[in-house]
Amino acid sequence: MPLTRDEDIAELLTNARTIAVVGASDRPGRPSYGVMKFLQDHGYRVFPVNPQITGEHVLGEFVWRELAQIGVPIDIVDIFRRPEAAGEAVDQAIFVGAKAVWMQLGVINHEAAERAEAAGLKVVMDRCPAIDIPRLRIPPRDREVAAAG
Repeated sequence: MPLTRDEDIAELLTNARTIAVVGASDRPGRPSYGVMKFLQDHGYRVFPVNPQITGEHVLGEFVWRELAQIGVPIDIVDIFRRPEAAGEAVDQAIFVGAKAVWMQLGVINHEAAERAEAAGLKVVMDRCPAIDIPRLRIPPRDREVAAAG
């Protein structure tokens, strides 16, 4: 079952240091851009992933084609994809050994969530960390700790 209790979501967000944003956009008006900026400003190390703009930079970070290219442990994979496309991002998250997948508002894919949970990942579905972090009063990450991974 995806995490729904505030205590569980707060624990996940508090312990996370690195977040990969799958479906990150280089357009400031897009939700994924705003959430990525929010997460950076909150002290997380954020890695944008988008095959359409691979090699470019978003908010100062190199854009990766896929999670396997990043090469550092990922705590949360934040998915900004259509529900039917979220499964591919979940499979990548499982492959790289991420600790959790977070499907954004409107991204509901129960089959992908079940695969993630079966592989030992925590799952959050149909929520947004940029809403939950302030609501749950998660303190900003210490930037040195987040950068060190």
